[in-house]
Amino acid sequence: MTKFTDLNLNPKVLKAIEEAGYETPTPIQAGAIPPALEGRDVLGIAQTGTGKTASFTLPMITLLARGRARARMPRSLVLCPTRELAAQVAENFDTYAKHVKLTKALLIGGVSFKEQDALIDKGVDVLIATPGRLLDHFERGKLLLTGVQIMVVDEADRMLDMGFIPDIERIFSLTPFTRQTLFFSATMAPEIERITNTFLSGPARIEVARQATASETIEQAVVQFKASRRDREGSEKRKVLRALIDAEGDKLTNGIIFCNRKTDVDICAKSLKKYGYDAAAIHGDLDQSQRTKTLDAFREGSLRILVASDVAARGLDVPSVSHVFNFDVPGHAEDYVHRIGRTGRAGREGKAITICIPRDDKALDAVEKLIQKEIPRLENPVKPEPKKEKPARSAKPDTDTRESRRDENRKDESRERRKDEKPAQKVERSSGRGKHGKRDDKAVVGMGDHLPSFIALSFAERRAS
Repeated sequence: MTKFTDLNLNPKVLKAIEEAGYETPTPIQAGAIPPALEGRDVLGIAQTGTGKTASFTLPMITLLARGRARARMPRSLVLCPTRELAAQVAENFDTYAKHVKLTKALLIGGVSFKEQDALIDKGVDVLIATPGRLLDHFERGKLLLTGVQIMVVDEADRMLDMGFIPDIERIFSLTPFTRQTLFFSATMAPEIERITNTFLSGPARIEVARQATASETIEQAVVQFKASRRDREGSEKRKVLRALIDAEGDKLTNGIIFCNRKTDVDICAKSLKKYGYDAAAIHGDLDQSQRTKTLDAFREGSLRILVASDVAARGLDVPSVSHVFNFDVPGHAEDYVHRIGRTGRAGREGKAITICIPRDDKALDAVEKLIQKEIPRLENPVKPEPKKEKPARSAKPDTDTRESRRDENRKDESRERRKDEKPAQKVERSSGRGKHGKRDDKAVVGMGDHLPSFIALSFAERRAS
C-alpha cells in the first residue's frame, strides 16, 4: 500500500501531513501527485469526498517551496467556482504549508478590494480566486498573470459550464503557454472533456472511480409526494420534510437541506425555525460575512441544520455530516452526486433522502440513469387525510324526503291550476282608423264589458237627461 512518504513530497510537507493525522493517500492522491510533481498536466476524475483538494495542494507546495514571488505577479493560480470552495482550498494550504514559507491570497467577492490589493502588492506564491473577482483585479491593473507557473481548475465541470467558458478562456489567455495545468472534478461529461483538451497538453488522466458515482457508504432513498392541492404543495412538502427529520431522531447529528431556488432556501429555513428546528440558510445572495458566520457555526456543531442552494454543494468540507435532504430533485443530474457527497465522507456512513413531486419524475429518472442505480423508495411519513365523502341522496333523513316531495307536489298543482284557468280576454286595440286611414266609429274601442252606461245613451237621451 502506498504511503505519503513514497510520493517524493517535500519533508516539511510530509511533517504537516503527519501532524494533520494522515498516513495513507487516497486513490486520487496516489494517482495524481506523482505526475504533478513531474511537471505534467493532470486530469483527475474522482467522486466527491475522496481528497481531490490535497491532490493538487500537496504537489503545488512542494514545487513552489523554492523560489520567491514578485509584487502583483503570483506564481500559481487556483480557480474555484464558489467562494466557499475557494475558502476551503485556502484552509488546505494553511494546513499543509505551515512549515514552508509560502504566501497566499484569497480573491473572492464580498471582501474589501483594498485588503486583497495589499496582499497582491506584497507578492503571493499562491493565488486562490473565483473567476469574476480575479478579472476585476486584473481590469483594475492590480494584477499580472504572466508569472503563473502552475494553474489549477477545481471542479472543472462546473467551471466549464456555459456561463464560465468565456471567463476561463480569457484567464487562460493571460497566463503563459508554458504553465502546468491541473484539472480536477467529480464529473466530466464528454462535451466538457473536449474543451479541456484545449487547455491541457498530453495530460495524465487519473480516474479512480466511475464518473458520477456516489459513495457506497451513503444510504439513498426517495419519497414520492403528491400534494392534495397545487396551492398547498409548498406547505405540505415542508411538512413531509419535517416528518423525515423527526423520523431520523438522534441519528441526525447534523444535516444539509438542498433547495433548487434561493427563495425556497429562505422559506424553508424560516419554516423550520418557526417549528423549533435549529436551522439557518445559506445562498449566493447573502452577504459574505453572514455566509462565513453560518458555515463556521455549522462546522463547529453549534448549528444543526443548514438549508442551502447548490452554492454549498461544492466545496463544503464538513467530514461528519450525517444526513443530506434534497427538498427538490436537482435540475442537473450531476448536482445530485455533489449534493449527497456532503455526507458519507472519508469512509463514514451517511444518508441522503430526496423528496420527489410528480413534475420532478423526469429529473429523478436522469439521476438514476447517471448513477446507474435505482434509488430505493421510502414510504411517505405523512399520511394523507381521508377525503370527506358527500352523503348519497338515499341517505337523507325521511323528513327531508317528505318535504322535498311536498314541494314538488305543490309545484305540480300550481302548474295544473294555471293551465285550467281561462286566460283573460284580450281586447283588440285599434287606432280607430280604417284601411284607408279614415276613422271607424262603428265599434267602441278600449272599454270592453266595462263601458259606462251614460256613454251608451244616444245623444238625444243624454240631452234630455
